[in-house]
Amino acid sequence: MKIIFLEEFGKAIIPERVRPRLKQYLFKAGITDVPYKTFGALFYISVLLAITLFFYYAYPLLIKLFSGFGLFFFSFISGLAIASAIMALAFFVIYAYLDIKIFNRTNQMEDILQEFLKFVSENLKGGMPFEKALWSAIKPEFGILATEVRLAAKKVITGQDIEDGIREFTDKYDSPILKRSFNLLSEGLKGGGKVAEIIDRIVENIGETKRLKKEMAATNMTYVIFITFVVIVIAPGLFALSYQMLTVLEKFIGKMGVSQIKAGISLPITISSISIKPHDFINFSRYALVIISTFSSMIVSMIRKGSIKAGVMYIPIFIISSLLMYTLFMFILTTIFASLILI
Repeated sequence: MKIIFLEEFGKAIIPERVRPRLKQYLFKAGITDVPYKTFGALFYISVLLAITLFFYYAYPLLIKLFSGFGLFFFSFISGLAIASAIMALAFFVIYAYLDIKIFNRTNQMEDILQEFLKFVSENLKGGMPFEKALWSAIKPEFGILATEVRLAAKKVITGQDIEDGIREFTDKYDSPILKRSFNLLSEGLKGGGKVAEIIDRIVENIGETKRLKKEMAATNMTYVIFITFVVIVIAPGLFALSYQMLTVLEKFIGKMGVSQIKAGISLPITISSISIKPHDFINFSRYALVIISTFSSMIVSMIRKGSIKAGVMYIPIFIISSLLMYTLFMFILTTIFASLILI
C-alpha cells in the first residue's frame, strides 16, 4: 500500500531556503537528488516511535503527577519534546553518515590526484591545449575525481572561465591538497608559464606530502600501540579486578558483622555495609569502557590518519574488544577468587 504524502511531508520538514544548500551538500556525497521520500519516511517513523515511547514511559508518570488540563498540557509538551529529540537524533546520524561519506570521497580524490595530474602533464607535453589535455585525462579508473573534473571541464567547454570552473570544483570539498594543487595550476595558466612543468612540480609535492604523512604515522605507532593496549587490556582488567575486590570486601564485612554479634565484641569502628552494589559497579564499568574506547579510538584515528572521520571504524572495534576482554577477565578472576576462604 502506498504511503500517503510521503514526499510532501519530506518537503515540509525541510525549509525552502535550506533546500539549495542541502542539495549541494548531498551532491558532495554523490547524491544527485534530494531524497524527500526518505525524509518523509523518517518523519513517520519518528512520530510512531515518539508515540510508543510516550505511552510506555512518559504517560504512566504524568498520570500520577497531573490531572485534567495539566495532564493534557504536559502530555502535549512531553510528546513534542520526545518527537523533536528523535528527529534531532535521526538528522544527526544522517549528517554524520553523509559527512563521513564526503570525507571518504575527498580522500579517494586525493589518493588518485597524483596519477591524474601525470596524465594531464603527459597530454600537455604531447602538444594538446590545456582544456583538451584535461578532458583526455578523464578515465574511468579515476572514479570520483574523473566525475568531478568532467563536470568542471563541461562548464569550461560551454563558455565558463577555466579559473572559475577550477575554483568551483575545489571549493566544494574541504581538501587542502586539492585546493593547493589546482590553485597553483590556475595561477600557472594565468601567468602563461609552462603548465606541464608546473604540474610536474605539483605531482612531486603531492608525493612528498604522502611520504611525510606515512613517516609521521610510523613514528607515532608507539603511542597507538600503548593506547590500544591500555583500552583493550589494562582498563578491562582493572575494572574486573576492582569488581572482585568489591565482592570480597562485601562478604568480608558481612562475615565480620556476624562474628561480632556472636562474640559480643564492640569495635570502635563499625562498617555495616558497602553503598556500591556489585551489579551497579558492573554497569558502571561497561559504560566507562564504552566512553574510554570511543575517545581512545578518536585519539588513535588522529594519530594514524590525521582526522577523527578517517577512523570511525575504530570505534566499534575498540568498544567490542574492550567489552569482550572485560567479560573474559571477569570469568578468569571470578574463578581465581572463588578459591579464597572468604568466598
